[in-house]
Amino acid sequence: MINYPHLAQRLFNVPIAITPQKAEVVMAALADRFGIARLFRANGDAVALDGFGYDSEPAQDRAYEVVAGVAIIPVTGTLVQKLGTMRPYSGMTGYDGIRANLSMALEDKDVRAIVLDIDSPGGEVAGCFDLADAIFKARGTKPIWAILTESAFSAAYALASACDRIIVPRTGGTGSVGVICMHVDMSKALGAAGITVTLIHYGDRKTDGSDMQPLSKEALSRFQADVDAMGELFVKTVARNRKLSAAVVRGTQATTFLGAEGVEIGFADAVMAPDEAFRSLLAELG
Repeated sequence: MINYPHLAQRLFNVPIAITPQKAEVVMAALADRFGIARLFRANGDAVALDGFGYDSEPAQDRAYEVVAGVAIIPVTGTLVQKLGTMRPYSGMTGYDGIRANLSMALEDKDVRAIVLDIDSPGGEVAGCFDLADAIFKARGTKPIWAILTESAFSAAYALASACDRIIVPRTGGTGSVGVICMHVDMSKALGAAGITVTLIHYGDRKTDGSDMQPLSKEALSRFQADVDAMGELFVKTVARNRKLSAAVVRGTQATTFLGAEGVEIGFADAVMAPDEAFRSLLAELG
């Protein structure tokens, strides 16, 4: 059973790298009881990895599939720091699982190359950039491609940008290099319900961001500073990974780019259907 209140704590009043549209979906999902309604579309099943049109080799003890010598690591749904599983689950993928799969695939003698099979709107900032750095540092060990099925936005794009190549389909997207922080003010709703909440605290800033009171100017300023710092880290990471100037990346202002537009801005390398991209990788491997 998913701990929705726990997820709410991880999504509100902290910087997250996720598309605004997905953030709005999360807000709507939590609206009924603030942590009770369904948060993600999910059935709990692991995501099947047959989208490239090849038969996979037996999984053995691997948590990833190996197709024609290529390890396929799924990066789907909302990205979270710790999921505790090496496969996507309940509409989420954990950075911990991606990192573990990447480490094993790099050491796997049967693996000649690695594909991150990405279709994600992004997710948590926590853990994202450390994983992006790990992917970037692994370049040169084995080819690492990001094949989008369909899109890599925000935190998912941070991971994709660290790969050797990014292939996007015509209807897929890249970008959203930005950070968002959501605050919910429940004070008026509680007052209308006849409920009075008194926050007893030590430390002037202890209650900053509490949903039981309006957001103060001081708290807003502090949260904005955190978001700005995370945003600059995002910009510099993508600029390094894609060999772009920080000014170019920053100038996108978290815009998303459809298909070929991403190639034009430098956020992707080619436009291909996923199966075509996979064949292209196999051709390069020989």
